[in-house]
Amino acid sequence: MKQYLTKSLLAFAILALAIILYDRHTIVEIKPPPPNLNWNSGLVAHLLPTVSHNRILIKASFTRPLSEPPYLRVAESSFPGLRTDTEGRFWCFDAPNLQPQTTYQLTLKSAAGESLCDHWPLSTFPAPDARPERLRLLIYTGAGGHDAHITWRKTGPLPLDVRRRLLGKALSLKPDAVISSGDQIYYDLTFGRSPKYMGNSPESIAYAGKFDRSLPPLGSPNEETLKKASDPQIAYLYSVYCRSIPTFFLLDDHDYFENDEARAKDDYNLKDLFLGWRSPIIKAGVSFPPDKFDLELGRTVQKLYLPEFLPDDSRPSDLPGSGAPDRPEGTSECYGTLRYGNLVEALLFESRRYVTLTGTDAVFIPPAAEKWLIDRMRAEETIHVVNIPAVVFGWSAGKWLEWYPDVRGESNKLTTREPKYLWQEGWFAQHNRLLQAASGMKKSFPLFICGDLHSQAAGRILRSRQLDLSANPVNVVVSGSLGTGARGFPSGDLRKMIAQPPTDLKLTEDLPCAENNGFVIADFTPDKITIMFYGWKPPQPVETIDTLQPFHVLELKRS
Repeated sequence: MKQYLTKSLLAFAILALAIILYDRHTIVEIKPPPPNLNWNSGLVAHLLPTVSHNRILIKASFTRPLSEPPYLRVAESSFPGLRTDTEGRFWCFDAPNLQPQTTYQLTLKSAAGESLCDHWPLSTFPAPDARPERLRLLIYTGAGGHDAHITWRKTGPLPLDVRRRLLGKALSLKPDAVISSGDQIYYDLTFGRSPKYMGNSPESIAYAGKFDRSLPPLGSPNEETLKKASDPQIAYLYSVYCRSIPTFFLLDDHDYFENDEARAKDDYNLKDLFLGWRSPIIKAGVSFPPDKFDLELGRTVQKLYLPEFLPDDSRPSDLPGSGAPDRPEGTSECYGTLRYGNLVEALLFESRRYVTLTGTDAVFIPPAAEKWLIDRMRAEETIHVVNIPAVVFGWSAGKWLEWYPDVRGESNKLTTREPKYLWQEGWFAQHNRLLQAASGMKKSFPLFICGDLHSQAAGRILRSRQLDLSANPVNVVVSGSLGTGARGFPSGDLRKMIAQPPTDLKLTEDLPCAENNGFVIADFTPDKITIMFYGWKPPQPVETIDTLQPFHVLELKRS
């Protein structure tokens, strides 16, 4: 017995030593997708457009810097590119004063008139008073992930090639627009699960370098680090696949390079201490609202890679995050509208940048933006008015920056008997004001299609504390995360539980939380909304992604 124990201890010691001495500084190779044989992308590395009924906005990057501004040809008109980085690899193209519901042929040209890629079609949306018969939306969250910091631990987001495959399947269903509702980036710097997590892991630093928080994101050594942190998560994922599909991107917590965390005191991560990390102490603090450096990182990633929201006549031009001088004229960074004729008005909003910690007056969404959301639900100018937030309504995983006060209690059940550190009562009050406005709509189905949560779910909220919604229950859907890995779900190694309805809600679950990588396809017609859920999860074979079928269908139909 003694000899057996000695051998076991020796084997354990050898294993521990091997882990400690493991070369975490190996630089991994992360490649963009192979060239498309049917469309020559030329010098274009990534291309993401958005549209309204009379304007096109495109964010693009190139495989090498361009010393002179390129230009965009839209039919017979030319629009010069605006450089958005220091070296000339990233450009923005803004084409206003277009015709509604028109398919334009687009071409990118160098200053010398040479084509930088093949031409391609892109259509504007119908005019606000038009009467389209159908709209198909692809909606998901959590598409980010960097292969440099997921190589040896096999945790966190899916590898890039698997996320590309899921995106390819989703795009094969021919959506009219794509909505990615948060977490385009996973590269936490301060408030991760350990001090050497994600963006601060040795693998990430070896690949991209380390940020200097005393310097700006652009025009300093931080610029190269930021691009190496972001290229594999956005440009290598989307490439030119969405060139003919309008895209809409919301920011959430990880897009500001942090997890939403509030800690009262330092914590010791014993696993990291055993693995040989130099700093096993997880520091106390609060991650949101973002500090100046994190805010500028998030804004800069959007500026380089992701189209902002185009103006809409029904959305105030002075909402927070709108009209910044370093952005295309009239655009909004945080609050957007997808208006598709008189059929659909989708209200897109984030809830991290402007969060407040002022008790009963605290908000996720600043008052002016809240008023805009409520006013649009009251106006009901379209057949369907749908809320598409980055934060989830209807379910809780017990984490800090949620609408709900619940924490994980005994038997992994939610409870409010234990206080949630720095949770604010005002957040829930704002939650109820938005639900009340949705339930008060007369024509539209009250519907929230939410991001954030790494699950898929559907249900109806009948009551929220004293707020009775039973006369017109609010439909809530969780879209699913495009890129969560096998152990990155709420029930994995972080929270140890599947998300549940909070204790303050009366919620009927049509689809209890299913932890899948996936997305939803939402079809809107004048008489109904059909939402189809597509899900996949390891250890299912990757090849099955190509033949996925909906595993759940939710239909909201007028009687």
